[in-house]
Amino acid sequence: MQGQMMKLPLIISSLLEHAERYHGDTEIVSRTLEGGIHRYTYADAHARSKRLANALCRLGVRNGDRVGTLAWNGYRHMELYYGVSGFGAITHTINPRLFPEQVGWIVNDADDYVLCFDLTFTSLVESIAPHCPGVKYWVAMTDRQHMPAANIPNLLCYEELLAAESAEFIWPRLDEDSAATLCYTSGTTGNPKGVLYSHRSTMLHAFASSLPDALCLSARDVILPVVPMFHVNAWGLPYSAPLVGAKLVFPGAALDGESLFELFENEQVTFSAGVPTVWLSLLQHLRKNATRLSSVQRMIVGGAACPPALMQAFHQEFGIRIQHAWGMTEMSPLGTVNTLKQSHLDLDEEARFAIGVKQGRPPFGIDLKIVDDDGNELPRDGKTSGALLVRGHWVLDSYYRKDACPLLDGWFPTGDVATLDADGFMQITDRSKDVIKSGGEWISSIELENIAMSHAAVAEAAALGIAHPKWDERPLLVVVKKTDREVSREEILAEYPGKVARFCIPDDVVFIDELPHTATGKVSKVQLREQLSAYRWPEAAPSPR
Repeated sequence: MQGQMMKLPLIISSLLEHAERYHGDTEIVSRTLEGGIHRYTYADAHARSKRLANALCRLGVRNGDRVGTLAWNGYRHMELYYGVSGFGAITHTINPRLFPEQVGWIVNDADDYVLCFDLTFTSLVESIAPHCPGVKYWVAMTDRQHMPAANIPNLLCYEELLAAESAEFIWPRLDEDSAATLCYTSGTTGNPKGVLYSHRSTMLHAFASSLPDALCLSARDVILPVVPMFHVNAWGLPYSAPLVGAKLVFPGAALDGESLFELFENEQVTFSAGVPTVWLSLLQHLRKNATRLSSVQRMIVGGAACPPALMQAFHQEFGIRIQHAWGMTEMSPLGTVNTLKQSHLDLDEEARFAIGVKQGRPPFGIDLKIVDDDGNELPRDGKTSGALLVRGHWVLDSYYRKDACPLLDGWFPTGDVATLDADGFMQITDRSKDVIKSGGEWISSIELENIAMSHAAVAEAAALGIAHPKWDERPLLVVVKKTDREVSREEILAEYPGKVARFCIPDDVVFIDELPHTATGKVSKVQLREQLSAYRWPEAAPSPR
């Protein structure tokens, strides 16, 4: 016997409908690229998203087509989130920090029909447009007054597109399992892989992330997502904010400490989320100007492990608790959030902090386990490390346009090594992938090694992620020179500009006589790390950004 309840599909458009109906006068505030602050409401956003849906339909976008975005956090990007997915097309957010050739490859792999871009990325679009023949229209996300003078075919003005359309649009009742958004992960070797989220997975992620033991969001919050909307949909905040009716504040491209502080104070932000480097910049601004944040209650850090000293500084100096969260593009991304249990409240501050530096515990909808090399599950004792596997309602089943199944007996291998304790708290102890994570961005070590070894004087090279006080990790290149050749640090580093994004370029080069190898002939990075354990970054190392 089946239950006798209504069955309404879990679709993204229902979030904005709810926000208009019950929180219609709640503000969405954006710092714009044209200059100044833009304000409007959820009701306005809903109306403009409908205009956008009408405009895209007129351009020939159909159900299942991909609409790419190269954009910062702002109200127009928010409209694309809903106006595209709402009528059945797929919102494809693209990381503009990647090297242009990578961006172009992603656009072509996704087969984007339309690509919308912020003014900041005009030159990037101009460089990739000739190599992306599948894109029918390029849309500059601005008004006529600020349209760029660029050599881009079929260039359209976003505001003119919307102005020509009606705000009357009935969102279709889509299949909740149909595709809604597409993100590519660079946390892998080789070309990035696409992760295709459904309406259902996105909605369940929004519900779970809003729970008190997750991000604890409500209509009383003012949310500022510092994490970019091209990083796994800003960790889902553009969906969970309208779900609870919270005010949204978008920072645009200004992510420095001073600019963020101004927005935090002017809009009385209560909750924010970002990578550790963002919070370090904000901390430096607060200390330099001997000021405080008057409204912020909680900050989430993800994308990279947060240095314990940074967590202590915010808590002890400013009374703000930074909470760890962990996830992956393949997980939509939320996997865990560090929220204490009742049994932890009687512990002393030192014991609570020891728990707080862990990546946290999963909400309902995510399950974790650690296994040994033979796939046997390991004990949850907080000490034993193993390969971390995940499964859940918003975890990837297969990659976009890839036949090979990445799952192991129904579980997704994260590539991380971790411990689990009896309370469900997970802590990352290592990574099995040879990728480097710097400031929340993944860098492929293999790509760096291949470029180095293309130099005529290099016999062998290895790239390592070395701990860095600001960027979590930075790439160090270890080089073995050919016996009959000489090459300098500067000559090797000169190989990288134009081949990888600036933040991927190694910060330093170390020359050694021989790289350690395993029995199978592979470079042993474990031994190499031990060999270089005394290495310290040069004091005047350049900024990777």
